[in-house]
Order: sequence, then structure tokens, then C-alpha cells
Amino acid sequence: MPAFTRKSREKLMSSRPKLLKIALVICLGMILLAGWLMVENHKATASTSTSTEVVMFTHQGDQLIVPNNSPLKARLKIAPASSNAAAHISSFPGIVEANTASTANIEPPLSGRLVHLNVKLGDHVQKGQVLATISSGDLAQAFSDVTKARDALSLADRALSRARSVNAAGANANKDLEAAESTHVQAQAEYDRAQQRVHTLSNHSGKIEHLGADALLPIIAPISGEVTALNVGQGSYINDNTAAIMTLTNLDRVWVTANIPENLLSEIHSGQAAEVALAAYPNQALRGTISSVSNILDSDTRRSKARIEFDNSGMRLKPNMFATVKVATQQQSQISIPPSALLMNNDSVTVFVEVKPNVFVRRTVEIGTEDEQHVQILSGLNPNDRIVIQGGVLLND
Repeated sequence: MPAFTRKSREKLMSSRPKLLKIALVICLGMILLAGWLMVENHKATASTSTSTEVVMFTHQGDQLIVPNNSPLKARLKIAPASSNAAAHISSFPGIVEANTASTANIEPPLSGRLVHLNVKLGDHVQKGQVLATISSGDLAQAFSDVTKARDALSLADRALSRARSVNAAGANANKDLEAAESTHVQAQAEYDRAQQRVHTLSNHSGKIEHLGADALLPIIAPISGEVTALNVGQGSYINDNTAAIMTLTNLDRVWVTANIPENLLSEIHSGQAAEVALAAYPNQALRGTISSVSNILDSDTRRSKARIEFDNSGMRLKPNMFATVKVATQQQSQISIPPSALLMNNDSVTVFVEVKPNVFVRRTVEIGTEDEQHVQILSGLNPNDRIVIQGGVLLND
């Protein structure tokens, strides 16, 4: 290889800057070309992505339209709002009461002095048991009246017999016979009255002892039961025949009386099931049936009494015990929906209603009572409206 001459080396050195410039231009061109290719490729990719983007839903006025190819369609669960007449439990204050049909106020038939008192307050007595004994001058007078009436009737009998004999012989006028007959009728009536009075006293009080000036009048129990009131003591003088000396109450069956306010009277009726809770037995509930509802309201409380009768042979229910009576009352038909259907929109509660297939509108609703599974709708929905019960939050934009 021939050696470079000085002249040729000088020529090569003078051409080097030109070569560097050409190389720089080539490199810059390649960089610009690569950048342009990347931009074009990005545009092509973005265009492809835009052309394949899926629309979730669109707006048309107040309507939200979900296209058939929207992924939301599979995530929205739609069901009709339910309408039913749900039972509502109403609670009323109550009290245990004795059955008034099994209560007897013992009133003495005659005045007199209470010589024997055989019971005390709270005692249990049997029907026919002697409760007390009264020494009564009025009773002695009743026996005396019978004796007098019997004697007068005997005399009237003999007088009538004579008058008939004389009249048959023609020795007296007809008016004499008629007077004798009238006297006999009156004597018979007086005797019957006096005897009936003693008979009534005997039926009321049992065996009567006639002791002459006074007589002992036993007071017997007309029913079996408890002595719930005792108003006299031994040795007391009784001069008011209308005042009870004691009260007997049969507690084998008792009432639980519930006080019903007048605005709920239309929902309470005889034959309705009731549940009774008593403070004395907190873990037990008594179940019965309403036997009667009073047609009269108490003027002070504006409440009516509903009575539930219970067997009380075990004497567990005591009169005047406080009670709480619960009755299931049927409410008017109500619309209810699941809590998951409710959405907050500013300060209001809303739901989405399907007005046409895949077309939804937002409705504002007013809610009432609610639990874990149902929310009562007071307004805003109609029965059988189809609502979004799951996934509605995806439409809540």
C-alpha cells in the first residue's frame, strides 16, 4: 500500500468536517423519522380504541337509557315493588279484673246486730257456708206476721162457713155472704204474703232460728270465692239494708281488660287473638281471645274496654295486676321495597324506575318504617312499579 503523502493527508484533514456534518444530518433525519412513525402509530392506536369504546348509558331528558351491549345490563337487578297488607302489632295498657258476673255483694235482708262474723278479708269460702249471723227484731216480726195472718185466715174460714149455711137457710142477705167471702180473700192474701216473706228470708239465709222477741238470721255464701271486701265488724248494728257488709268474688276465671283509644277502635273486635304480658311473670306470655269490646268510651280517658277472659284455677292472676296487651291489627295495603334500592340524591331519597325496557327514570320517594329486609314507601311509587333493587348506584351519576 503506497504511503500517504503530505499532500494527501492535508486533503483528508480538510474534508473531515464535511463528513461529520453529513453524519449529523443523517442521524437527525433518522430521529425525526422515528418520532413521526411513533406519533402516527399512537394516532392509529387511539383511533382504534375510540372506535371500539362501549357506552354505559345515555341521557335523554330525565331518562337514562342503557344500550343492549352495555356492561351495566348484567349488573342491574330489577324487580316490582311489593304491595301487601302487613300486620301491625299494637300495644295497650291493661289490668287484671274480676269477672263482675262472678261477684256477689252480700247485703243483709233485714236490720239487726251482727252477733257472729265467721270470715275475714281474703278468706276463701264455699257456696252455702255461713258467713255471719244477725240477731234481728225485724225477723221476729216477720214470724209474728205469719202467726197473725194464719189466725186471721182461720177466723175468716169459720165466718165464711157460717155465712154460707145461714144464706142457704134464707136467714141472711146475700151482701152478708159477699162480705164474708171478701174478708176470707183478704185474710188468705195476707197469710200468703207473710209466709212468702219468711220463705224468701229462709231461701236467702238458710235455716232461721226463731227465738221469740229476736231471731237469728244466718247469712250464707251464695257463691264460692274470695272475701274481697269486708265492711263491718262483729257487734256492729246494721240499719242500712242496701249497704253490702262484704263482697265475694269468684276468681276461677278473670278478665284482662285492655284500654283501647278511640282512634284504634275500628281495628279491635271480638274474637281477635291477643297476647298478654304481666310484670309479675316477665318471661311468660298469656294468649287469649278478645271476648268483648265495650260500646261506651270512658269520659275521662276517651278509651274503650276490651276484655280477654282467662282461666285462673291456679290463682296466678290477681285483680289489679298491671298488664300489657298486644293485638295484631291489619294495616292498609302498603308498598315496600328492599333497602338496597334506595339512593341518596342531594337531600332526597330516590329510586330508579324502569318505565320501558332498558329505560330508567329517577323518582323521589318518602319512606316510613323499615327493617333489614323491607322499607315502607309512603309516596312516590305505585304498586308493581319495576325498580332497580341492585346496581342502581352505577346509574347514580
